[in-house]
Amino acid sequence: MEAVHKTTDGELINIDGKTLRGAKEAGNSRSLIHMVSVWSATQHLVLGQKKVSEKSNEITAIPPLLEMLAIRGCLVSIDAMGCQTEIATTIIEQGADYVLALKGNQGNLHDDVSQLFSSARAQKFHNIEHQFHSTVEKGHGRIEKRSYWTMSNTEFLIGAEKWTGLKSIGMVESERSVNGVVSIQQRYYILSIESDVHRFSQSIRSHWSIENQLHWILDVAFDEDASQCCRGYTAENLAVIRHVGLNLLSCDKKTKVGVKTKRLKAGWDDNYLKDILNALNIVSP
Repeated sequence: MEAVHKTTDGELINIDGKTLRGAKEAGNSRSLIHMVSVWSATQHLVLGQKKVSEKSNEITAIPPLLEMLAIRGCLVSIDAMGCQTEIATTIIEQGADYVLALKGNQGNLHDDVSQLFSSARAQKFHNIEHQFHSTVEKGHGRIEKRSYWTMSNTEFLIGAEKWTGLKSIGMVESERSVNGVVSIQQRYYILSIESDVHRFSQSIRSHWSIENQLHWILDVAFDEDASQCCRGYTAENLAVIRHVGLNLLSCDKKTKVGVKTKRLKAGWDDNYLKDILNALNIVSP
């Protein structure tokens, strides 16, 4: 992978976990394997993966995974599970920046950020330094408006000093209208970058893409959830092989078909298979 991926300044990196739902022993309703992946949204490649310990969770798997990777200059986004001071420190020590989602797992931090934005919006951000950006998407009978705000006044956050590199906070409000039914949702984030709403919005949108461009493809093109292999290291090893296979197939920019069709073509055409395995022959300049 070092041959087909070169880290670029400002690259958007997403970290998320996926459970191998089919990898379970007979009579055991709990899946045995959960993999955490590091995904380059900029280059559509899996940069690394690590199995979560059976008696642990993603929190313990993320720091050693980050330490294995060269992420200097990148912007790393993680969902609320990964919003931990140790993870934030690891990202900064690796020379990268973070966008961490907030929920109720960090004491009063979520409530403090929520109140700051609620107060600022009530005052229409009068004399409050901030940035704003919005997008509107239409399709399939649905209209979705997303509004983004960033502010730099982190000095009002209780315990802000615990978060290495914390420089700004962000908010996303999604307003979705489906067949006349409107729903509104707010999400809050802490950031180690200066207030930059466009970079913030790009990071949030790229993080949502990990579900469609990685997890969904693993299920549809590789039938990952249908795999029932679970003995020993089988499930973990096959998950790694699927990630490598997806990376190699993604490097082929010339063949304008889906990943599943590329897999079939590689099975039918030995020359195409050699190109895929060699990767460098088909990487676009």
